Amino acid sequence: MGIFEHLRELRKRLIYILVGLAIGTVAGWYLYDPVMAFIQRPLHDLASSTVTINFQTIGAAFDLKLTVSMWIAVIITSPWWITQCGIFIVPALKRRERLFVAIFGFVGVILFLAGAASGVWIAPRAVEILQSFVPDDSVSLLQAHSYVSFYMRLVLAFGLSFLTPELLVALNFLGVLSSRTMLKGWRWATVAAFTFAAIANPLPSPWPMIIQAAVLIGFYLCAVLISWIHEKIGARKSRSASTS
Repeated sequence: MGIFEHLRELRKRLIYILVGLAIGTVAGWYLYDPVMAFIQRPLHDLASSTVTINFQTIGAAFDLKLTVSMWIAVIITSPWWITQCGIFIVPALKRRERLFVAIFGFVGVILFLAGAASGVWIAPRAVEILQSFVPDDSVSLLQAHSYVSFYMRLVLAFGLSFLTPELLVALNFLGVLSSRTMLKGWRWATVAAFTFAAIANPLPSPWPMIIQAAVLIGFYLCAVLISWIHEKIGARKSRSASTS
């Protein structure tokens, strides 16, 4: 397949992804009310009744609904756009490599959803702790768009962080990164995990940050182990082929 065929195939897959996201946005439009009720639940569960979200412009409510619908589309259509990315790569791969792509896609969706679920779990606790700093005699008027962006970005940050080990394993399978190199860089990986956890985690308590960083480091070590096993299997097959 020439470069122009690849470009046409890329355009085709991008169009399919955009169509899927558009359909997902329509679905997200109808899911907006229950999703917004879920996102606002941490505010309603607070002991103080002086916390509410507000819309500062006449079109702010419409803009927020459209934005939330797009966020919902990205999440619910993740199997679709991940599959389209895999289909674009598959023609250039061998049969065994196509199996790896299918496995990576399936595991990627699971990891992303697991990370997003952990973000959903931590978000109400973050809201509760951060709002506890508001003085008792004050009224907290939160911008609707800012509050929802905080919530959704927290969820997506956790979801994307869980994809890190799969990216490392993919680089190893492509021959770009060896398990030895990954193991030598464990100090930098530890610093990166704690830095990301400190930025992504809004809680003032250090324990959620430490737990998230520990999970990321555990994923990193799992990626090193899988890459090491892959290299050993490849080396054994190479020796068998050379002796036969």
